[in-house]
Amino acid sequence: MAEFTFLERDVLRLTGEDRAAFLQGLVSNDMRKVAPERAVFAAFLTPQGKYLHDFHVVALGDAWLIDCEAGRGADLLRRLRLYKLRSKVELAEATADWAVAAIPGEAGRAALALPDEPGAAGPLADGVAHVDARLAALGARALLPKATAKTTLEGLGLAEAGPEAWDRLRLSLGVPDGSRDLVPEKTVLLEANYDSLNAISWDKGCYMGQELTARTRYRGLVKKRLAPVVLDGPAPEPGTPILRDGREAGELRSSRDGIGLALLRLEALEGDSGQLLAGDTPVRPATPAGKAA
Repeated sequence: MAEFTFLERDVLRLTGEDRAAFLQGLVSNDMRKVAPERAVFAAFLTPQGKYLHDFHVVALGDAWLIDCEAGRGADLLRRLRLYKLRSKVELAEATADWAVAAIPGEAGRAALALPDEPGAAGPLADGVAHVDARLAALGARALLPKATAKTTLEGLGLAEAGPEAWDRLRLSLGVPDGSRDLVPEKTVLLEANYDSLNAISWDKGCYMGQELTARTRYRGLVKKRLAPVVLDGPAPEPGTPILRDGREAGELRSSRDGIGLALLRLEALEGDSGQLLAGDTPVRPATPAGKAA
């Protein structure tokens, strides 16, 4: 039986006729593509091109819902409001009204009758469901009114589950989870593979932080990448340095059940790079699930 997991997320509501133009100049993806049949994943950066927030944007009626990291929605709302100026938009907190659920994998997409296409969206009861806009292999997401979310999903034959399976899936695919895996005001998008997660439009024109993002790509400046790893022992704390021959080769980020994400120097990702250790735990770079070894 396919399962769903309620995720701890904040939700913002954006309305007004200028909502596409307003976000277009601020975030990394092309917000003109947001539509009832299309969700978009994007990042909001510092002017220097460093990560601040990432989020999914879905269209519902005359509003856009911004599905963002739990506990950080207020900061995103504050930062967006700084740029409102004369734009005809309204931004509001909506976390109390909306539940965000993940329905993992192919079974999740099938249960919601969604195609194998990142971002493909459609109505679901009084909310919206969409294929995860980062990778179709992650499955689907749903934004539903909190009062009816569980009943709606169970009515589709889905069973509620805890976050463990969802977390293992996204780790095996090498997909970061906001500030658990990225460092606000420090991480560069291409180090976190956002170029492979449908988060960046390379032809949309200017947005905040666009110059560094483009320069990193076209000048080949990426020296480190976030990658899935296998932990051959107890999981060290996030932030534990990863050493090779006593020299720092990277840093461990989040992990679960022997699978984790680590920011590693590119040479440490090579097969013959030597043993990697996070504390006393051996660390092995892994091929993201679904990709050829």
